[in-house]
Amino acid sequence: MAKTLYAEFTVKPGCEARVAEMMCTLTEQVRNEPGNVLFLPYTREAAPNEYFVFEVYADDAAFSEHITADYGKVFNDELAELIEGEGSVLTWLTEAE
Repeated sequence: MAKTLYAEFTVKPGCEARVAEMMCTLTEQVRNEPGNVLFLPYTREAAPNEYFVFEVYADDAAFSEHITADYGKVFNDELAELIEGEGSVLTWLTEAE
């Protein structure tokens, strides 16, 4: 069964350009993961420092590989300093019947 979620976070003022650059790199890396189905980052039109990332992985194993990738740790460690709050907020989704 697919693993589907969205992550959201708000970038601190002055950090927008760096986070945009980081997201570009991460997007390319995640989309190259064999178990990644979708990785779609968005920003809110009225507040471009607010990010929403829609993610779909083939299954639990694919998601596990994603969260243990070295580049993901590097990304999250740097991102933690550039966003508000304690980190990304994850919302797990299930397909509606």
